[in-house]
Amino acid sequence: MNDKSFDTGDPHLRAALMRGLVSRRSAMMGAAGVGAAAFLAACGSAGKNPSTGAGGSGTAAAKTAAAAKDMSDTEKVVNWSNWPAYIDVNDKTKARPTLDAFTKETGIKVNYTEDYNDNDEFYAKVRPLLEAGSDTGRDVWCSTDWMVARLIRNGYVQKLDLANIPNHTNLEDSLKQVTFDPGRLYSLPWQSGFAGIAFNPKATGGKKIESVDQLLTDPSLKGKVTLLTEMRDTVGLVLMAMGKRIDSFTDADFDAAIAELQKAKDAGQIKGFTGNDYTKPLASGDTAACFAWTGDVVQLRADNPSLGYTLPQTGCTLWSDNFVIPALAKHKKNAERLINYYYDPKVMAQVVDYVNYISVVKGTKEVLDKLDPTVSSNQLIFPSADTMSRAQVFRGLTAAEETKYNKKFQALVTG
Repeated sequence: MNDKSFDTGDPHLRAALMRGLVSRRSAMMGAAGVGAAAFLAACGSAGKNPSTGAGGSGTAAAKTAAAAKDMSDTEKVVNWSNWPAYIDVNDKTKARPTLDAFTKETGIKVNYTEDYNDNDEFYAKVRPLLEAGSDTGRDVWCSTDWMVARLIRNGYVQKLDLANIPNHTNLEDSLKQVTFDPGRLYSLPWQSGFAGIAFNPKATGGKKIESVDQLLTDPSLKGKVTLLTEMRDTVGLVLMAMGKRIDSFTDADFDAAIAELQKAKDAGQIKGFTGNDYTKPLASGDTAACFAWTGDVVQLRADNPSLGYTLPQTGCTLWSDNFVIPALAKHKKNAERLINYYYDPKVMAQVVDYVNYISVVKGTKEVLDKLDPTVSSNQLIFPSADTMSRAQVFRGLTAAEETKYNKKFQALVTG
């Protein structure tokens, strides 16, 4: 991809993204409130209570998750909790085609519940049960990367039996090795997305904003820039602009990134930190440029086609929401069969065609080349190798790191 700014003005894509990407985030914000957006964002948020063991460093300090007697062979059911508006839907009948097809194919009924409105809120619901060694009533759910790290470390999720998920080999190569779950023993991605830079050309004097440095230092943008209250995206984008990798940075690197942000704030460059409430000011031009999530901007472009979006050459954050199976789940094998089903490219293509997140399953693009070329050709859904080479996943944090980094970031945001 040569052009660093994506052209997402296609009306078909806009409609699909409004239906999928944006509705999920909007539903989440409606449930949690904009003021807490940093901690409730789908693309990963810091734990609000460090004493709960926020973050995690992968499996190194993981406890062994308790396993219940698996009732899958006698009880043809699986209980799946997921984010709102995050699966294919027949807009006329409101049915969920792929779920219905799974039941028809396997005889397993799916109790699909859209009760995962944000990571911390969901964790607060299931943690007391998991801590007490009780069944959560759920067999599978989809958690964001950093939450997976926490669940693994605390022994709240079980290892996957990949013999029941032969399609796991279809996982995109770029997502196979992650620091929060080395070897993908406990998790497999459901969908992925990016964070980058949005800008309003009317407020920038027609200038494209193509780098983090430009956003933080360009005098013409002074007082018209907002950053995200989501630590992993804001600090992550700055770390990459400094030439650091966000999957292996040090305390000194983090402090250096905070110092750069503080310098920009002290200089009056930054007018504030926001959740996805950056959208209206961006659309009106009150905000000239900001860190932003892809779907929000595509929705805005339905009415403001001139709005620009950049994934910086220095790197962009990549996040995933991941299938995990909780401790004491009663239908583990059924859950694994469900995961395997969605790792069939033909099935995942139906989901991606509706929700328009980044596909995590190899072969999906080839299916959509025939089914829906406007989706298969879009870089925000099927990024090129060049784009993916610039995308990085924020590393898992220990509980101590989570507490320390959150304190420093919140001092920047609120100070």
